[in-house]
Amino acid sequence: MPVDALPTREEIALLPLFERLGLDRIEVVASEAAARRAEEDLRGHAVWGFDTESRPTFRAGEVSDGPHLLQLATLERAYLFQLHDAGCRTVVADLMGGPGVVKAGFGLQDDRRHIVRKLGLEPAGLLDLDHAFRQRGYRRQVGVKTAVAVLFGQRFTKSHRATTSNWAATRLTEAQVLYAANDAWAALRVYHALGLGRPSPVGPA
Repeated sequence: MPVDALPTREEIALLPLFERLGLDRIEVVASEAAARRAEEDLRGHAVWGFDTESRPTFRAGEVSDGPHLLQLATLERAYLFQLHDAGCRTVVADLMGGPGVVKAGFGLQDDRRHIVRKLGLEPAGLLDLDHAFRQRGYRRQVGVKTAVAVLFGQRFTKSHRATTSNWAATRLTEAQVLYAANDAWAALRVYHALGLGRPSPVGPA
């Protein structure tokens, strides 16, 4: 099989399910005090799985004011920072602006732009895992579903309803929590499975 051969959607559908991070290992962070506790844990790790979520826009010309949720994961836990809280935004700015930690995720150009606009800073240490696959000879874009299929032989599921849900809500549903946390956690699992080291910067687009 060529190095850049990727499984089809039909082939992925036949794979066994990828085990997700459970609710008991996910924390929704909605205050500065909770954010500082999460920060203490995160600072003990050299790599975080990373993603963001924004409330969808449905009208032509409407500009998103997201991200509304920012996810950071270790192998043990995932933290979902709700950015409507000013204290959470302060801590997230410290976490995302600080060098020395790899923040690994998929398709990070939009995430980077949104963070620059929302938090007024350039995030440091972003590593786009799609770029890592391209460096290994994969010519087509690789997202989290395909990456999990290639590396683990498993099927990563994503709820379309959760994808298009209101991420600006102050009270997230269980489906939203699981969706958001596992996007970041799966990215971290992929990072480790690839045996990656230093980040490849995600520059301005």
